[in-house]
Amino acid sequence: MSDTSGRAALLRRIRAWLVLFVVCLVLSGVTAFPLVHELRWAEAALRAMSVPEYLPGLMGWIEYVRDGLDTVDARYPFMLYGTDWLAFAHLVIAVAFLGPYRDPVRNIWVVEFGMIACAGIIPLALICGPLRGIPFWWSLIDMSFGIFGVIPLHIVRRDIKRLAALSPNPWAVPAT
Repeated sequence: MSDTSGRAALLRRIRAWLVLFVVCLVLSGVTAFPLVHELRWAEAALRAMSVPEYLPGLMGWIEYVRDGLDTVDARYPFMLYGTDWLAFAHLVIAVAFLGPYRDPVRNIWVVEFGMIACAGIIPLALICGPLRGIPFWWSLIDMSFGIFGVIPLHIVRRDIKRLAALSPNPWAVPAT
């Protein structure tokens, strides 16, 4: 394999992983907009699958959260504006990954920023979850987003380092 084809293959791989990460980031953001309707749908789907019979704790939590969101939606809809901002933040962060898609070596810092953000999910869930009355098992689900998010970013970072080693240094100052 020539250096050119090796660089091209690495670049394709980097871009594929970045597209996967961005699609997941966008989906997790977009789903924060219709929370009330999604939770009603999820509750109905879980009931149809007999989940209350097998996982009553999960079903109780879903009902409790749905009831809370219904109350907020009916009496204090402005509170849901916070989840709109959460969704918007996901979309804005996804846009930042266009930089590494276009020029991975130069924009590796965006990938590293994403890895730091993924790591930050863990202490957030461990600290804020109990403060907000979130069951620990649900915090584990939240933490899984950071764990599963960092995996493709780690692969991308590793491949960007490989790509940088194969590429001529664009920042090198020629000797005069």
